[in-house]
Amino acid sequence: MSTADITTVVLGDIAVILLVSTLLSGLAGRLGQPAVIGQILTGVVLGPTLLGRLPGNVTGRLFPPEALPFLSVLAQVAIVTFMFVVGYELSLRSLRASSRTTLSVAAVALIVPMALGAGTVRLLPSAFTSVGEHGVGSRSFVLFMAVIVSITALPVLAAIIRDAGIAGTRAGVIALSAAGLMDIGAWIALAAAMPGESHGLPVRLTVPLTLLLVLGGFLVVRPLLSRWTDRPGALLSSQLPLAIVLATGCAWATSELGLHAVFGGFLAGLLMPRRDGAPDADVLRAMDGVTDLLLPLFFVVTGLSLNIGALDRNSVLLLCLLLLISLVGKLVPGYLVSRFNGLERRESSTVAVLLNTRGLTELIALNVGLSAGIIHGRLFTVLVLVALITTAMTSPLLTLLARSGRPEPAVAEAVPSAARKES
Repeated sequence: MSTADITTVVLGDIAVILLVSTLLSGLAGRLGQPAVIGQILTGVVLGPTLLGRLPGNVTGRLFPPEALPFLSVLAQVAIVTFMFVVGYELSLRSLRASSRTTLSVAAVALIVPMALGAGTVRLLPSAFTSVGEHGVGSRSFVLFMAVIVSITALPVLAAIIRDAGIAGTRAGVIALSAAGLMDIGAWIALAAAMPGESHGLPVRLTVPLTLLLVLGGFLVVRPLLSRWTDRPGALLSSQLPLAIVLATGCAWATSELGLHAVFGGFLAGLLMPRRDGAPDADVLRAMDGVTDLLLPLFFVVTGLSLNIGALDRNSVLLLCLLLLISLVGKLVPGYLVSRFNGLERRESSTVAVLLNTRGLTELIALNVGLSAGIIHGRLFTVLVLVALITTAMTSPLLTLLARSGRPEPAVAEAVPSAARKES
């Protein structure tokens, strides 16, 4: 296939993906679900699960092997920019000032499901080998499963909080702040789960170089960029070029270190200078635009590795087990710790339900694990279904809780604009 032919196919694929994603996202919104549900279903519809089962190998014709590398690169750009926005909108100042309640909720709601995930792998390795996993005893696999069942998706959580009208309530503020803290903890743990060598770098070099990158970023790069952009008449008075260079540069650096590019995007968002402690609206608008355009490609590339029809009895049993662990690991500690810190029953239940939201963040983490070879086909499909089900549960559960009345507003809290991509 010539370059011109590949270009034609890729352009046609983008048009089809955006059309289907727009339709399914709109349908999800009418059903009271965040847009990410419709976007995930786009990958299911266009992948081997549905379209691929039709006669004539429709999925293969629509997405030929020659076009996949180009779609994959665009998908990587989408999630790097998405993770940049997530990191950029995290208020480090408010996280440092987090209350005891927020800190305790974040710590317990992260540690308990991580312990359950790791313990399940250790106690029931046959549940994972039965679906085709072979490296179940490795440190990477155990830590990866611990992280996956503990993830809370900050952007979709923010969207649900806004749509439910609880952005100013004590429960909403605590859940949103705790999710921010857990995001940082989960991505650090996921980085530690990456296999030993990549690009020829052994672990003994990867770990100190990664620490050097992070420390150098916060202690040197961030202060220098802040001073540079604050100077009158600075060349980078518009921060957008700086944001793009920082996001792609950090993504390149973490990829070279053997981590995934998404870690670099998240780190770049944390390092990006803020004006008066707030993200630059122009930067957010531009980066949101890139993400909105390209993110549906990520879901389709993900969907091409997803085949629900290939799940067997063992896969369904594992799905039920991981769903149970994911639900118990978030709902129980979220509720109990909130009650211990003086929240009412309804508020505690709201916090627990919100923390159970996974959404796009877990899908990105799953793709990191898939591309690194930590997990494979059937387990990947099972975990995507866990993310889909737990995310779809959130809005209906909040509706049930709202029927008994809403908690009184406690603190005004801005909902991150990254939530627009999942609302």
